[in-house]
Amino acid sequence: MVDTLELVIITGMSGAGKTVAVQSFEDLGYYCIDNMPPNLLPTFWELMKESGKITKIALVMDLRTREFFNELDTVIQKMDNTQFITTRIIFLEANDQALVSRYKETRRTHPLAQSGRVLEGIEKERQLLADIRSRAQMIIDTSDLTPRQLRAKLIDDFSTSNYEPFHVEVVSFGFKYGSPIDADVLMDVRFLPNPHYVDTLRPLTGMDKPVYDYVMKQPETETFYVKFMDLIEFCLPGYKREGKSSVTIAIGCTGGQHRSVALADRIARQLKNDHYAVNVTHRDAGKRKESSNRS
Repeated sequence: MVDTLELVIITGMSGAGKTVAVQSFEDLGYYCIDNMPPNLLPTFWELMKESGKITKIALVMDLRTREFFNELDTVIQKMDNTQFITTRIIFLEANDQALVSRYKETRRTHPLAQSGRVLEGIEKERQLLADIRSRAQMIIDTSDLTPRQLRAKLIDDFSTSNYEPFHVEVVSFGFKYGSPIDADVLMDVRFLPNPHYVDTLRPLTGMDKPVYDYVMKQPETETFYVKFMDLIEFCLPGYKREGKSSVTIAIGCTGGQHRSVALADRIARQLKNDHYAVNVTHRDAGKRKESSNRS
């Protein structure tokens, strides 16, 4: 059981940026739930408290659960009186012009204007949310904020010194099994000498030192590595500034067993030395062994 649990409730005007907000908290490592009825909060919180595995939770509550919305204030007051919970309410709002413009762009109907004008729904919503707005610890006007700016503000306000929301995924793969569809940067290293044609290296992978050394001692490898890392180290700060939470770098060779694996490991180590949060995955390194076992 943990001593203190942190709860962030994200609420506010429809169209003011709650989706961007909850995605930002996901990037910060919060356990996020969208559209939870307020009357389920105490039960949910007791489960979280007993498990002790989740200490930071962000919940989105809005007028999609308006039949329960009046209970929210009472529920929060009860939870605030316990020693286990710290509650913070974020209220997102925007001016009428911005909200109307956003609804027109998405061509969606305001939840309170099913048979009327969007502006009428916005005005009714402001009245219904007035009480919860007055209880919010943080009110953010998103009228002039881009999604990237809102995300940056929330991450700046809620991130901890030991958590890095931006991270890099390095993936090795074999082109014979298809390219990763989620790659931001994809590099083909099939031009490098192939350890597959060395009998003693064929059964090994780039994670084994003999293969790694063979790949790295090639002059072409070193030239490629220096040029590629120069490009990556130039691009990553730009991705981060533009609000990306992660970048996936995919390195491919023929079977995803030798060259791509060795280079992915080296690239990942360098990026860790550059103080990036890095995860490395060798997608296809074991497929040859699996195929041999099946046969």
